[in-house]
Amino acid sequence: MSGVGEIARAVAAKEASAESGVRAALDAIGARDGELNAFLQVFDEHAIEQANILDARLAAGEDVGPLAGVPIAVKDNICTREGRTTCASRMLEGYRSPYDATAVTRLERAGAVIVGKTNLDEFAMGSSCEHSAFGPTRNPHDTGRVPGGSSGGSAAAVAAGMVPAALGSDTGGSVRQPASLCGVVGLKPTYGRVSRYGLVAFASSLDQIGVLAGTVADAAAVLEVIAGRDERDLTSVTRDDADFAGEIGRGAAGLTFGVPAIARHPSVHPETARVFAEMVEKVRAAGARVVEIELPHAEHGVAAYYIVAPAEASSNLARFDGVRYGRRADIGAGGTLDELYTRSRSEGFGHEVQRRIMLGTHVLSSGYHDAYYVNALRVRRRIKEDFDGVFASGVDAVLTPTCPSPAFRIGEKAGDPLALYLEDLFTVGANLAGVPAVSVPAGMAHVEGRELPVGVQLVGRAFGERALLGAASVVEGVV
Repeated sequence: MSGVGEIARAVAAKEASAESGVRAALDAIGARDGELNAFLQVFDEHAIEQANILDARLAAGEDVGPLAGVPIAVKDNICTREGRTTCASRMLEGYRSPYDATAVTRLERAGAVIVGKTNLDEFAMGSSCEHSAFGPTRNPHDTGRVPGGSSGGSAAAVAAGMVPAALGSDTGGSVRQPASLCGVVGLKPTYGRVSRYGLVAFASSLDQIGVLAGTVADAAAVLEVIAGRDERDLTSVTRDDADFAGEIGRGAAGLTFGVPAIARHPSVHPETARVFAEMVEKVRAAGARVVEIELPHAEHGVAAYYIVAPAEASSNLARFDGVRYGRRADIGAGGTLDELYTRSRSEGFGHEVQRRIMLGTHVLSSGYHDAYYVNALRVRRRIKEDFDGVFASGVDAVLTPTCPSPAFRIGEKAGDPLALYLEDLFTVGANLAGVPAVSVPAGMAHVEGRELPVGVQLVGRAFGERALLGAASVVEGVV
């Protein structure tokens, strides 16, 4: 499928109709989604209807926006009035939102057409897209392997050519990690850059809506539309630097990339290490400066994240109790309120969500709050200070692998939650610090006779998406 910019230009110039582009996306979904399970819902009739409205407005001489006719998929933890918003959970399998998320509203106002909702790890809790109540999503490069998570459906949809771009959410790497494993671009903006209104909360101080796309320029084009202050999200910020594509194609001259010691962690797969090392040499050969840097607290990021995120999740998910929201168990006439809560939550939540709720409740409980939660917040502050110091020293972007390994087999790590959590080794730091980060395809790993994508991650200054995407385009250009 053509890219975001190409489709929008053709539709705006009336060289192609919005309807034809949407039908092409729907045809691609119909052809491939049976084997991938990237979509939980497809809005065939609604999408065609919206495309026809756009074509009529264009015929009348109206400007329909910068994403004219671009088909886009939305992760199913982002609210849409069309269809259901399930979070890939039995708890919400019948839920219909009465409103659209702000990011969705802005996409549609810019002329984009939402074609469906994509699969995810339940309530965005996972790194493989295996923890969905509606079955796992499969990697388009090898359907026996995971696409990464939690935005695995969105990444697979873009990688398989079903849509040119998709929305995901990123709490600890959930946009960047599947982008790496599926071979697409995944952008997590600065915390506060994009409104979280309409994003079902996992960990409110970490969550951010992000973009998956085929190219850095396409990710920038979508971000320009969805970014900005929203009165319904008081953590969103007012800024006037929305030209995120302004430095794309700038070249490597004058750029400084910092490589931290953790980038060469012993857990990194040999093929991932090879691709990363080759990428470092390529950007150096292109004219960038590459320096070794220190992020002293990076190794504690996973431990801090898996205290802070479950703690916030245990609070956010308390509302899903069978009374206020979510699945309501049948306990019979003699059942008690406690039985209703227990059965509703046991039936509605999958094992991984239950595990994280219990972890979060434990670290917030009396006697453990200071020992775990408060200490994790101290580590979080140190991680932010580490990044601040590196950028103050003149580094433009921190460069690491996105994931320790290429895509692993479905079920391979199902019995070892810790191994799955370590897939977030390189990504959680950006969420804890609130800074932007992007994964860019860097090459192919040779694993068990297959070629699998490997991405590299670039982390930038807070609200420095323009410069970060310029640096990402350098990586993109030397692959």
